Amino acid sequence: MDAPVPELARRAARCADRLREADDLLLASHIDADGLTSAGIASTALERAGIAHDVVFEKQLDRAAIERYADASYDTAFFTDFGSGQLDVITEYDAFTPVVADHHQPADADVESHLNPLLEGIDGGSELSGAGASYCVARALEGERGDNRDLAALAVVGAVGDMQVVDGELVGANTGIVAEGVDAGVLDATRDLAVFGTQTRPLPKLLAYASDVPIPGITGDRNGALRFLDALDAELRADGEWKTWADLDVAERRTVVSALVQRAVRTGVDVEEVEALVGTTYTLLEEEPGTELRDASEFSTLLNATARYDRAAVGLAVCRGERGAPLDAARELLREHRRTLATGVNVVREVGVEREDNVQWFHVGDRLPETVVGIVAGMAMGEDGVDAGVPIVAFAAKGDAGESDGEPSVKVSMRGTPRLVERGLDLSAVASEAASAVGGDGGGHEVAAGATVPAGREEAFVAAADAAVGDQLDIS
Repeated sequence: MDAPVPELARRAARCADRLREADDLLLASHIDADGLTSAGIASTALERAGIAHDVVFEKQLDRAAIERYADASYDTAFFTDFGSGQLDVITEYDAFTPVVADHHQPADADVESHLNPLLEGIDGGSELSGAGASYCVARALEGERGDNRDLAALAVVGAVGDMQVVDGELVGANTGIVAEGVDAGVLDATRDLAVFGTQTRPLPKLLAYASDVPIPGITGDRNGALRFLDALDAELRADGEWKTWADLDVAERRTVVSALVQRAVRTGVDVEEVEALVGTTYTLLEEEPGTELRDASEFSTLLNATARYDRAAVGLAVCRGERGAPLDAARELLREHRRTLATGVNVVREVGVEREDNVQWFHVGDRLPETVVGIVAGMAMGEDGVDAGVPIVAFAAKGDAGESDGEPSVKVSMRGTPRLVERGLDLSAVASEAASAVGGDGGGHEVAAGATVPAGREEAFVAAADAAVGDQLDIS
């Protein structure tokens, strides 16, 4: 078997060997898009290998969750998209044998069956996601029913959902997985308009809502987008209705992109941002055209919506190929998710964003679900009065289960930008350091991280984060 990531082949083989030996197996995974695709890949591969297993999801893998697993009857626990950072706690228990496929910073503890790109010098923040790590194990589980290369499409969805697109494309170890998906006929990777919604949004809505590269007179202006499209020499309607981007032929797409670039240049958009209008798009060829599942970015957004409203089982079902009722439920959750996000931006405007020397922050209390506050923080960075060149910290009250040692706790979400990361920003380190300073736990990735801290310690966390970011880069 040719491994998709040769550096991880031996680790993948050890993980697969242990999974085949399991008598009672628990698969535990994170609840975001990367976690759901990780679990979907792992569960499908395990089923194909004839390995029975149960599946659970956690917003956060903490001591309480690990204790629950230890008290159950499982002899093996397979952790996907988390587990590396909790190895010091996991190894305190000998009730089960851990198998870990993760990409987050490992704790200072060793287990035999542990696959993590960071252990082999591969960047887990930009070169291999949790889904990619799970895919490596799935490939090592190949058997009579195939080599699991078809699961590469899900791994790409996970990587895209985990914000691993760099300068318009997946890089590093992710490229090996993309190549396998293309070879397997389940994935297409082509240069195209790099805008969210190309499969499902009518053209005027597609352009008006595309905020990654703001173009004056089009972005945020539905009427402006209509005027722009009406002026083009192309058939952009069918039976009186606007086409989607996916409906356009090559010549029509070329006409729109050329006009967009000309408008952007004429209105003073930065050259680098203009170039970002075009990137590599990842199309899932076995999914129905014109649906959310056809495009990796839209698929990942759909999955995020299921997990953030405590319906991870719905997302898992979709990842495992179920359609009908699970997909209908996922779409309804996505509609609810979009309504919540629209409300969230208004809530941030009302509570206001405070500026420190090196970070900015806001606190929504219980006005928004803790599961969406990170997305809202990212959206807020495009709002008036919010500096897109400064990391943002968001706080939200945790739900009924939001207690640590019996004390109320608060969810923290942090967001930066790729440009800040290029200058040295590492929010994973910031979250870990600041949370530890106030008696909490934190971690994540360079560009996006999170933490849980005791209620009432928010301003102390901000002060610690401000100092940590200041040590990494001087923004003031």
